Amino acid sequence: MLRIGYVRLRDAGAYEDTARLKAAGCQVVRAEEPGGAGQALSSILDFMGPGDQLVVPRLDRLANTGRGLLEALDRLEARGASLTVLEPPLSSTGLAGVALRAALQAVSELDPPVGRRRRPAAAAAQEIFALQRAGVGPVEIARRLGVSRMTVWRKLKAVEETAPA
Repeated sequence: MLRIGYVRLRDAGAYEDTARLKAAGCQVVRAEEPGGAGQALSSILDFMGPGDQLVVPRLDRLANTGRGLLEALDRLEARGASLTVLEPPLSSTGLAGVALRAALQAVSELDPPVGRRRRPAAAAAQEIFALQRAGVGPVEIARRLGVSRMTVWRKLKAVEETAPA
């Protein structure tokens, strides 16, 4: 059985976490560099074999969302490996593992939908100017059209610059 530790160097206390993982019996400790986009974790999850353990100092060090935690746990279990968390002491094996999975599933339901937030389409300049001519202020225009105040100000300024003097 191989115990592999995982730590993200962008987290506060990452160097202390590395020492804790080694003290917990991890033969290998892999660190995720800032900007690594999870490449080190992905390679660990691909490498894990039956009976291996992934050890993390805290659950939030593994992923930033409940959905991310559940995906990592799914990948580990698909390879026959398990997860061990040092603080608080958690494991994905046995009855504790069933409880951990249930908790992660509940938390992942609270995560916002996957994907980027849809921004409202940029308001057409004609809509902005029609509202301005009707006496509506820039803040209210932005609220009505679902755009930022800065968008309204930029469109108004662009027309002022192109208007004949």
